[in-house]
Amino acid sequence: MEKKLYQPLGANEMPRFGGPATMMRLPARDSAQGLDACFVGVPFDIGTSNRAGARHGPRQIRAESCLVRPYNLATGAAPFDSLSVADIGDVAINTFNLSESMTIIERDYDEIAAAGCRPLTLGGDHTIVLPILRALCKKHGPLGLVHVDAHADTNDTMFGEKITHGTPFRRAVEENLIEGRRVVQIGLRATGYSAEDLAWPRSQGFLVVEAEDCWHRSLAPLMEGVRHRLGEGPVYISFDIDGLDPAFAPGTGTPEIGGLTSSQGLEIIRGCRELDIVGGDLVEVSPPYDPSGNTALTGANLLFEMLCALPGVAYRA
Repeated sequence: MEKKLYQPLGANEMPRFGGPATMMRLPARDSAQGLDACFVGVPFDIGTSNRAGARHGPRQIRAESCLVRPYNLATGAAPFDSLSVADIGDVAINTFNLSESMTIIERDYDEIAAAGCRPLTLGGDHTIVLPILRALCKKHGPLGLVHVDAHADTNDTMFGEKITHGTPFRRAVEENLIEGRRVVQIGLRATGYSAEDLAWPRSQGFLVVEAEDCWHRSLAPLMEGVRHRLGEGPVYISFDIDGLDPAFAPGTGTPEIGGLTSSQGLEIIRGCRELDIVGGDLVEVSPPYDPSGNTALTGANLLFEMLCALPGVAYRA
């Protein structure tokens, strides 16, 4: 059966301030069946250690996404010409129970993976990446990872808890969800608790690229090496908005100065184009700290860039 291709609702059909409140004003669907890729929200922030508010991230990212047009002028990507893409709504997490929420998220992503669909997730705090990786690993095997963040998120515990927004990638290593030699962390910086904060991921084989190594330069050469390192296996992109400097993305829970520029964020995602990307997320947008909406707008654009980097995307001359 020929797949259904959807186009975002155009600004000449409906003003950008009108129309459905879906990602890029795409059609809303109840499931991932029949889709090549989907946008899905996880309105969860009970794993945060400082500022809350990321539970409101999916709704605000969708609102700002009305400004994102369907054709990528810089790369020539026209994803809606070749991929069937829709917004499948939000995961119905348990607001009062972190552990139960992990189970709910994993179950919903099991269904997305079983449908052969590549999920692009609107977060939510970074805790949510653990159940997503669990589900995708069942489908694809251990994953490579491109992780953009100010923090390594490899703490063993936080306040004695094993599952928080600061621990997911240590759990992912322990559960063999990711391959250490195929993990790249970009943008790590600021203060920490000890040298262990960066030593542990490096001891697992991660390539750790600190923010200072990115200052005042293009990251295109870095991404050439990343593509070589990650090879042909499945890859997941996890982008914490605090990987960007707060001058570009102030609306987040744990801002750190000296971060990446928004242009470097684009270079990183565009540099993943030749990889077998099986999913991605944009997490930690906290609308209460984003009065202008610029952080959510940046997040919406980065999610569109992830869509443009997926296998099978059409390109126009």
